[in-house]
Formats: sequence, C-alpha cells, structure tokens
Amino acid sequence: MNLSIVIPLLNEDESLQELHDWIVKVMHANGFSYEVIFIDDGSTDRSWKVIEDLISLNPNIKGIRFLRNYGKSQALHAGFARAKGDVVITMDADLQDNPEEIPEMYHLIKEENYDLISGWKKKRYDSVMSKNLPSKLFNWAARKTSGVKLNDFNCGLKAYKNVVVKNIEVSGEMHRYIPVLAKNAGYGKIGEKVVKHQARKYGETKFGMNRFVNGFLDLITIWFLSRFGKRPMHLFGAMGSIMFIIGLVSAGFIGINKLIRLYNDLPTILVSSNPWFYISLVTMIIGTQFFLAGFLGEIILRSKGHQDRYKIVESSNIAELQE
Repeated sequence: MNLSIVIPLLNEDESLQELHDWIVKVMHANGFSYEVIFIDDGSTDRSWKVIEDLISLNPNIKGIRFLRNYGKSQALHAGFARAKGDVVITMDADLQDNPEEIPEMYHLIKEENYDLISGWKKKRYDSVMSKNLPSKLFNWAARKTSGVKLNDFNCGLKAYKNVVVKNIEVSGEMHRYIPVLAKNAGYGKIGEKVVKHQARKYGETKFGMNRFVNGFLDLITIWFLSRFGKRPMHLFGAMGSIMFIIGLVSAGFIGINKLIRLYNDLPTILVSSNPWFYISLVTMIIGTQFFLAGFLGEIILRSKGHQDRYKIVESSNIAELQE
C-alpha cells in the first residue's frame, strides 16, 4: 500500500464528506493505493455518523472512535499504530490542509529518501495577533532549542516513512514536536515543503492561546529529554555537586572565621545564630537531593534493560541498531 492518511478530528462533521471526496479524487488521479484513517477524538456532533457512512461506501476508509476527548497526540498515536502504508500522511480535518500537496510529499519520501517532510504554511489566513505572531515566536524558540531547522513545527500536514511513526511515541501534547521526536529516535533526514494554507470553511478552531503556553512547557520537557533523558546524572549530579561544594565551602568559611575571631579575642556570635550558616546548610541539603535524583534516574534507566533503550530496524538482510 502506498499511503496511509491519518486524520485526527474533533467536531468536524460539516467538512468530512468534502475532505473525503477531495482525497479520493487526488488518490485516483495519481494511481495511489491508500487508506484513510479517521480518528474521532470524542466528538459530540455527527462526526462519527459521517465516518460510519463513509466506511460503508468506501472500503479504503477506516475509523477509530474515542469515547471522550484525549487530545491530538493520543489520536495520532492510535492512527500510527494502525497505519500500513509505505508513507504515512497526517493532516487536519478542517479543510485548511490541501490534499493536492500529498503526491509531491509522497515522492519526496520515496524518491529522495527523506524520513519526514513537514509542511510550512508560509502564507497564513489566521489572525495576526492571536495566531501568526505567537506562532512565529513559538517556532523560533523550537528551532533554537531542538536544533531542528523547520519554519512551522505545528503544521498538521506532514509525511513520514512508515518506520518512523512506528518507532516514536506521541503522548501528552507532543504532536507539535514529532520532528524532534523523530530526530531523537535517529531519523535525521528531515525536510520541509511550502504548502497552501486555506481559510477555515466550517466551524471554529479547537485551539486557544493556551496552546502556546502548553507548547513552551512541552518544549522545555522535550529539550530536557533529548539532552539528558539517557544521562540524568550529567545534569542533576553536576548541579548537586556544585551546590554541595558551595554550601560546604561557605559553612567552612563561617566556622574558620569564628575560630579566628575567638583566637584574637574579637567579639563573635554562635554559629547557629548566623543566618548564612543555615543558607549554607540548605544549599548542601538541596545539592545532596539533586545528586540523589540523578543517581536514582540512572538506576531506573538501567533497570529498564538494554533492549528497551534501543530499536532494531530491519531492512532486507541488514539490521540497524538505533539508540
């Protein structure tokens, strides 16, 4: 099978039939064998009924239904698990992603051997203040933090090799960072294609300004996991050691200073009456806790076993080991 098209959705009953017809037209025009997987993420409108009707008319249509809203990441994860096509396409159901872009993205994956192609909505029809400017800031921060040079991390229209989606785990709200997850999994050939962005035709957006706050928090999480997820001792151990040494040196200075003043018959106070002594003590305690956190993290990683920390990808008679 050439293509699996994975489409997560929430309350998009008005657009599904039109989107289906558009995709089928493109598939037939290019002679692709395909499947379309609709994932209903707890819709409260007629979305699932429309999907059932499409399934009854077209054997290439498949549906997954969540009984409540779990989020786009979980919907994509479920779709990736079911996808069988050589190339997996993700797109939104609101008609803002153009199916006409799919053939070129497919050929970039198959002929130029990209692991992932991400769409870039260079010209957008969204509100400048509520979406465009925050999106530009978000994408700038994501580029600087992750090292993945994309202009539009959050574009729903992307193409992947099947092996890529099978070896990444999309959870929480990490759908924004699938290219980063792919890079961390060892799939480094990531490209970008300018795609058409269309104004929303039906309904209203499901994402508010809080997605940018959550996005930046997720960005911090994925930065930490990519840098220190496999070696937590390098971060927590270093921080803990530095804080413990600073606290120990400070406490030693306070003690030596008191002894010198006593030796020279100078007025002094009890060490326990000096507020800097308690600051030094707390610094040593926090440093010890950081060190223990890193140590425990290393133990947990090693207890998972060797096989859990590596993925084996087989290609004909060649087995590649990817950390």
